[in-house]
Amino acid sequence: MRTDYEIELCKLFGKNLVRVRRDRLWSQERLALESGLARSYVGDVERGLRNISLVNICRFADALGVDVSELTAFRQVSDLQGANSEHSDKET
Repeated sequence: MRTDYEIELCKLFGKNLVRVRRDRLWSQERLALESGLARSYVGDVERGLRNISLVNICRFADALGVDVSELTAFRQVSDLQGANSEHSDKET
């Protein structure tokens, strides 16, 4: 079971992926074709339903012609503050 922190990270990644894809005027289907991943998988990632692997993050970045850092630069990190404290409590 994923923690709130993990769920929020996946959602933030998905929002970035949507933003970059839409900036290029690409459909989910085109991103799927260009990255070699299933369209349903693209949709799940964009909605934050998948815990995406580093390999697939790189596939999306390569397909979109961006650095991985653009997909992982969360502008809303402060939104994770509450979830992050929960995550930190579990590690101690």
